[in-house]
Amino acid sequence: MSDPETSGTAAASSTSRDRGASDKHRGTHVAKLALGALGVVYGDVGTSPLYALKECVTLPHGVAPSVENIFGILSLIFWAITLVVSFKYIVYIMRADNNGEGGVLSLTALAARIGAFGGASSGEESKKTKRHNWADVRGASRPLIMLGLFGASLLYGEGVITPAITVLSAVEGLEVATRTFSPIVVPLTCAILIVLFWFQKRGTAGIGAIFGPVTLLWFIAIGACGLPWIIRHPAILGAINPIHAVRFFVAHGGHGFLVLGSVVLCITGTEALYADMGHFGRRAIRLAWYACVFPALLLSYFGQGALLLERPEAVVNPFYGVVPQGWLYPMVVVATADRSP
Repeated sequence: MSDPETSGTAAASSTSRDRGASDKHRGTHVAKLALGALGVVYGDVGTSPLYALKECVTLPHGVAPSVENIFGILSLIFWAITLVVSFKYIVYIMRADNNGEGGVLSLTALAARIGAFGGASSGEESKKTKRHNWADVRGASRPLIMLGLFGASLLYGEGVITPAITVLSAVEGLEVATRTFSPIVVPLTCAILIVLFWFQKRGTAGIGAIFGPVTLLWFIAIGACGLPWIIRHPAILGAINPIHAVRFFVAHGGHGFLVLGSVVLCITGTEALYADMGHFGRRAIRLAWYACVFPALLLSYFGQGALLLERPEAVVNPFYGVVPQGWLYPMVVVATADRSP
């Protein structure tokens, strides 16, 4: 006969191994989802360093690349990314899911249901919910639905302009190497956009599988290019202090708020965090942001700022200005490939 104590110990050990294997499998699954999320969720915000800082310091709509202005703009960029993405979306908005789904239309449906039924969910309130007719629902939901449609229209507008500006900004890197490529920049951009949108028929999973590794390479590359300049001018990290943003507004008044319109380019496409939550889940999207996207973006923006401190003339294209000369063409290729629709 077997010893009950020994049998119990063996059973507990087996259960522990099964739990460990399950946790390992779950962790691997989340990591794969996070890689896919890089290609689908973070394609837009990941390519923002191509043009965001450049637009802020391009006259006449921008400001001159003086030391004070660079610190002020970088402070605005840092706090825009931190507050809008890390706090608003990652911490707050992603909790408001509609049966695991996100996006402006899912949020509209959730808000309309709560508005129509007052959040009834159980017991007698649930029975009352069933007795509401569709006329009541439409009447209570109309203002919320209109807001949802307005939000959807803004999303459509962003979807029209963002692919064009990001691919064009990526291909413009060829002009940094030589002006010989200038005549083909626009035709090449159009051809690339056609190919990228053709990939859309593969669906979210297909796009994530294809562009996930490419986007990971992109974030590693932009972080690696920005880091040496930060090491070269570590004082640029002082732009994290929000006082620089306040001083920027005080110095420029109304024009400073116009520049804020260019600063917003650094968070373009972040609504995808919420919209694609149903495809990848909160854990994968949050893991990709904190482990890869957030640090890479900060390294890129602050690296560009450090470059402008030393070479204000690099304002023509500060993103490619931080790229080592020998890596310019490969960076153009990766930047273009990363622009997944």
